[in-house]
Amino acid sequence: MNIIYKNMAVDIKEGTTVYENFEDIIVNPEKNIIACIVNNEVKSLEYILKENDEVELMSTSERDGARIYTRGLLFIMAMAFEKVYPEITLTVNHQLTSCMYCKLKDAEVTDEMILNVKAMMQQIINKNIIIKKVEMTKQEALRFMERENTTIGKMQLENTDKDKVSLYFCDDYYNYFYGVMPLTTGFIRYFDIMKYRDGFLILYPSKKEPNVVKPYTPGIKLEAALEDYADIYNVLGISTLEELNNKIKKGEAGEVFLLSEALHEKKIANIADQIKQSKGKRIILIAGPSSSGKTTFAKRLGIQLKLNGLKPKTISVDNYFVERSETPRDEDGKYDFEALEAVDLKLLNDHLTKLLNGEEIEMPTFDFKLGHKKYLGNKMKLADDEILVMEGIHCLNDALTPAIPKELKFKIFISALTVLNIDYYNRISTTDTRIIRRTVRDFQFRGYSAQNTLSTWPSISRGEHKNIFPYQEEADAMFNTSIIYEFNVLRNYALPLFEGINKDQKEYAEAKRLCEFLKYFEPISPDDVPKNSLLKEFIGGSIFEY
Repeated sequence: MNIIYKNMAVDIKEGTTVYENFEDIIVNPEKNIIACIVNNEVKSLEYILKENDEVELMSTSERDGARIYTRGLLFIMAMAFEKVYPEITLTVNHQLTSCMYCKLKDAEVTDEMILNVKAMMQQIINKNIIIKKVEMTKQEALRFMERENTTIGKMQLENTDKDKVSLYFCDDYYNYFYGVMPLTTGFIRYFDIMKYRDGFLILYPSKKEPNVVKPYTPGIKLEAALEDYADIYNVLGISTLEELNNKIKKGEAGEVFLLSEALHEKKIANIADQIKQSKGKRIILIAGPSSSGKTTFAKRLGIQLKLNGLKPKTISVDNYFVERSETPRDEDGKYDFEALEAVDLKLLNDHLTKLLNGEEIEMPTFDFKLGHKKYLGNKMKLADDEILVMEGIHCLNDALTPAIPKELKFKIFISALTVLNIDYYNRISTTDTRIIRRTVRDFQFRGYSAQNTLSTWPSISRGEHKNIFPYQEEADAMFNTSIIYEFNVLRNYALPLFEGINKDQKEYAEAKRLCEFLKYFEPISPDDVPKNSLLKEFIGGSIFEY
């Protein structure tokens, strides 16, 4: 029987797995193979091949491969805790840079504890134990949970879109994890674990350096922003998706709306107060990754600034691109509009300097079709009680505004830093939040398909990691735009868009993963969302004009 591998027909024995057929490649530690893609679906290496299957091997340097590696590492960590400290409840709280921040619900983390758990993890890895996915009917799962006196995987029972319940077993240990797992514990070669603050960090390699675990560099402001939102979730009594869904089912969504939006308003007001108290600030620079909600944030910040006696005026970096003939190109020879050199830095800094000196300028309007700046008589002058607000991907980088003294700038980093988790072990990715937001907005207001959004996301992500995230700790303020109930609203918008991606499209695997994820959320009507909510930027109906 034949399969397709690297666009070539390969003869294999019927009923054999991907691992059995490609073992020589998979066991090579330099390849870092951890899973595979079969017919545009992510599969475990235990997948049994069928006639004419198209197969790609997946490494940990790829996005899905990195996810699977992290998932396997967390499974092993949870298994080690169960063996060494069975009475302790473990929670995976936040993702930081190439690590997860975890806590214990009913115990204090000690250095001895970390050493014991690390040693047990290494033992489990060295034994190279099979991690097996077991699927049950809902009736079988219910009997299993009653017999084991456990609630692990319970959310699957309540998911009406699922007719099966799955758990991962490794020797006598079992747990629920969302997504594909490594074939065995031995695939997890590199990790570290260390006590940190009132919890601990589990560290793993990055996609760029899949064989290296680097020490964690604290991001104090980022961590503070995450903790702020963890606190409000505690006030709501919500730490997991199950608790959120239960509130919605009980008709208590109104309180969730009010507290979530009140938190946003309070944080924006605090930033406006900070700007007011930082005397001499004349230019507000806002940066954040795609679909963070920068437009609504800037408008709501403007209202709070006015309450503080400051009059904001906006200036757009997008109107200061260089002429198309001067636009730099990337390694593929395509125009690199996200490069700092794509901005006419000389003109931008000249105009900013004149505005801050009280002079009048004529602002350009950039024609993106022609790749040319036009002057349409749009004049601007800044009065003494007026303040400039500028948003763009490079705004946290001083190289964008070298002519402006640092003491005149106030920098704000915003992003959707998701704090809500599916359960104690399965966290919701910040990246998934932004992908789903962008997919809905692109379709609603730009006419782009979900396939188009998913296909362009890797390029967008590369630009963010190069131009935005390295500068986030230089911000004077951070604003977390995540909304605890947003997936419940976005669910019915996004599902049909992702379901419209065909199996023969390479984005199918990502679309399927996101569909399965969204189906866990109890739907909420978009009509219930407050009109000033940042979420309206993506679904429409905002009180603000865009």
